[in-house]
Amino acid sequence: MYTPNEKRYENMVYRRCGKSGLKLPAVSLGLWQNFGHTGSFSNMENMIHTAFDLGITHFDLANNYGNPYNGSAEENFGRVLDRGMRQFRDELCISTKAGYEMWDGPYGDRNGSRKYLIASLDQSLKRMGLDYVDIFYHHVYDPETPLEETALALDAIVRQGKALYVGISNYNEGKTADIMHYFKELHTPFVINQPSYSMFNRWIEHDGLDEFAAENGIGLAVFSPLSQGMLTDKYLNGIPADSRIGKGNTWIANDLTEERLERIRALNELAASRGQKLSQMALSWVLHNKAVTTVLIGASRPEQIAENVECIKKLDFTEEEISEIEEILQ
Repeated sequence: MYTPNEKRYENMVYRRCGKSGLKLPAVSLGLWQNFGHTGSFSNMENMIHTAFDLGITHFDLANNYGNPYNGSAEENFGRVLDRGMRQFRDELCISTKAGYEMWDGPYGDRNGSRKYLIASLDQSLKRMGLDYVDIFYHHVYDPETPLEETALALDAIVRQGKALYVGISNYNEGKTADIMHYFKELHTPFVINQPSYSMFNRWIEHDGLDEFAAENGIGLAVFSPLSQGMLTDKYLNGIPADSRIGKGNTWIANDLTEERLERIRALNELAASRGQKLSQMALSWVLHNKAVTTVLIGASRPEQIAENVECIKKLDFTEEEISEIEEILQ
């Protein structure tokens, strides 16, 4: 039987999610990769236990996680809960999402309809063995469904007791403002947006989403903070066979140019001067943006989680370090 670390809350940093009462750990665990049907269950369980032992209370899923079998990540997470974690349910913040293609036919394709969102969450709850999730997201903006319908569906889900809070993911500043209008009218507990963000992917700054979120009391949970592994020391000396590029299951191979590698090497040197690994500095840099509540990390083994959580020990940057990072990135 799993017994968590009694000192798990002593070192983790917890940040308020926007202006809500909900706090999230600065580092959260995403189950997008390596928690699906083809993975090692014992490794998944060890990663989740390691995360919780380190004070990570937020576990982020989606209906379609678990490629090649949609939903298998939620099923595996439910199995982990059954094997000793379920007794700690009230210490966990569990989120899931719906929006991308999930099942055959017009009601399970990419959309934001009331029909799809409510049906999908019912399926997710069944897979995880839960009565409710803490946060339910609309995973991606759907131009074919009126935003009012999507907002009303998310509001209904809260009123039905199936989620405590709602969020959106992959929405830009404009669409966030549009759907927020309905949430305000409905008094829906809308607390978070989940965009991609990293040193190599700064669209939320150019779009203005981060400033809008900070000004309007919305938290940001950012994914891909390490640019699919590019912001690590993984590719400094070639492409490892067990990396995402080495396995051929990622879209970043074309982005790993010699120019990009030069920047990675320069960032790696700066990280070393700060007493950090590149991945840790990249996470610290993301968390340096005051609009960001939490970074969602992925992992293939427990040791990666422990290593990345160390980023919270050095969240501050000097003006000189920030200037040097900007110079490298430009």
